[in-house]
Amino acid sequence: MSLSFLAADSGHDEYAADAALPHHVEDRWIRPYRPGPWRVAAAAMLLVLASYLLFAAVIMGLAGNGPGVAMTVGAAVLVILAALRLLRVGFWVSTRGLRQVGLFYTTTLPWNRVGDVRTAQQPVKWLGLPRTVQGQALVVSRSGGELLRPLLTDHNADFLGRTEAFDQAADAIETWAAQLQR
Repeated sequence: MSLSFLAADSGHDEYAADAALPHHVEDRWIRPYRPGPWRVAAAAMLLVLASYLLFAAVIMGLAGNGPGVAMTVGAAVLVILAALRLLRVGFWVSTRGLRQVGLFYTTTLPWNRVGDVRTAQQPVKWLGLPRTVQGQALVVSRSGGELLRPLLTDHNADFLGRTEAFDQAADAIETWAAQLQR
């Protein structure tokens, strides 16, 4: 089973910066980098929690607690959905535009509305927590000058401790922007 949001390898590396605009993904949204170990570990922990909730629901069902089963299964489904959404967080590119997916929001810009895509040195959040540290961020501005939230940083769950991977991902997104902005 191929899980496209986990960037399953299919014999070629469509996530390398030198292959920034692969022809085999013309109308498909792709993330030009792989999810980082912190993000995958957090999603795995959420799925472990969901398995405990489902096991608890089975025990409640055997004990005859119908409303408790429904609430526990509902909570497990919400935890599973949160884990899947957490894996989708990041920048996605397509020939149609640039998509920034957060945990609770999604912003899609067609390439003609993307103003500037560059890497900047600035204070960034450490693992998405309120604590800020000095780091690099991929700064995307709309054509009107309004900046998008800096979602891609060298201290987020995808790139903490992996500065080379951050540089490759930022270069790939900048290359997509340079090739497709009109």
